[in-house]
Amino acid sequence: MLDVVLLSRLQFAVATLFHFLFVPLTLGLSLLTAIFETLYLKTGDEDYKRAAKFWGKLFLINFALGVVTGITLEFQFGTNWSKYSVYVGDIFGSLLAIEATLAFFLESTFIAIWHFGWDRISPKLHAICIWLVAIGSNISALWILLANGWMQHPVGYVLRNNRAELESFFAVVTNPFGWLEFFHTTAGAYVLAGFFVLGISAWHIIRKNELAFFKKSFNVAAIWSLVFSLFVVLNGDIHASHVAHTQPTKLAAMESVWETQSGAPFYLLVIPDEENERNAVEFLGIPKLLSFIAYHDPNAEVKGLKEWPKEERPPVEITFWSFRLMVALGMLFILISIWAFLRRKAPEKDRTLLRILPWAIPLPYLACELGWIVAEVGRQPWLVYGLMKTSAGVSPIAPVQVVISLLAFILVYALLGLVDFYLLFKFARKGPDPKEDKEAEAAEAAPATL
Repeated sequence: MLDVVLLSRLQFAVATLFHFLFVPLTLGLSLLTAIFETLYLKTGDEDYKRAAKFWGKLFLINFALGVVTGITLEFQFGTNWSKYSVYVGDIFGSLLAIEATLAFFLESTFIAIWHFGWDRISPKLHAICIWLVAIGSNISALWILLANGWMQHPVGYVLRNNRAELESFFAVVTNPFGWLEFFHTTAGAYVLAGFFVLGISAWHIIRKNELAFFKKSFNVAAIWSLVFSLFVVLNGDIHASHVAHTQPTKLAAMESVWETQSGAPFYLLVIPDEENERNAVEFLGIPKLLSFIAYHDPNAEVKGLKEWPKEERPPVEITFWSFRLMVALGMLFILISIWAFLRRKAPEKDRTLLRILPWAIPLPYLACELGWIVAEVGRQPWLVYGLMKTSAGVSPIAPVQVVISLLAFILVYALLGLVDFYLLFKFARKGPDPKEDKEAEAAEAAPATL
């Protein structure tokens, strides 16, 4: 028998994971494009102007798909999760409304001015436009992640009239969980954008296409990627510690801890056996390390999953393996970033690195998706942690309706994804267009106007 809750969760997961193929690159590439244009203003080097145009073109392609998929994602709060919307709409709706009216209109307005304003407005004003786009994109992420952070750790509300109603807007917007989630998510997005630029630059450098141009892009992206690869791991450690205090069931699932224990060890390899409520394999445990990582106290108590009834435990295996793989990828990103940083002045001399980097482009995408799986699956069975279960938030609709819309989502998203990745591949492979530079040089002879 079809389950409307499971189908609605699956549909939302498909929409979210697909949408998040585009969001991280938008967040990171908008800032990198702004940096390239700022370097052009500072140095007068035409290669940086060309870089802003080239990477900006890829940003625009990606941005368009992110907007489309984001809109359909929000519609599901009315179509599939109407009971949730009624219950917490006073809080959740206000955050999404601010995101739309403040951040989205900021970025969508100035992205048009930036795209059509080359050589039509002054260089400084043009650079300000792309910075406003980048700031707007990241502010948009902030409000959405504050909304998600409230679902993970609800604060500033009061239960009244069978609803969760807003009591302290200040408490909601200063929720530590939301801010930690914002910094962790955006840092991961910046790593993704850095690897995107590194990988495409490496592909051209090894073929000696526009060597001077792509070496400059490589140099900027290498520094950028190293900074944020280190930051995302540091922030992830702080975020995981906060999760230990606010979502102990998620921590237990992330580490596959079944029995409550003080001075809990950290195992390098664990194979969970969820059916029998134990671990089939525990290899090389480091005494007291998990307690120290989670609570900064080597003797702290870590609650095991058996402290909660089965119906209140998150799925263990998918949460555990997603978290382990995400962390492993994070360590790998640091190693690759250090390698690229050390070779940034003459990357053409390290052909091994240049061959690896294009293949590394998908890895940050995978890490970002795994992070959301940990965040959302690890929160189950709660839609709002400790306040509203997922089964209570679904709309009273027939399962067959969700099946039809789910299949439609998969079909349309697959087509949109193919178009997007084809365009990204096409223009990334083509490289910067020399004809555009000649036109720009001719236009620069004329006085710029506001």
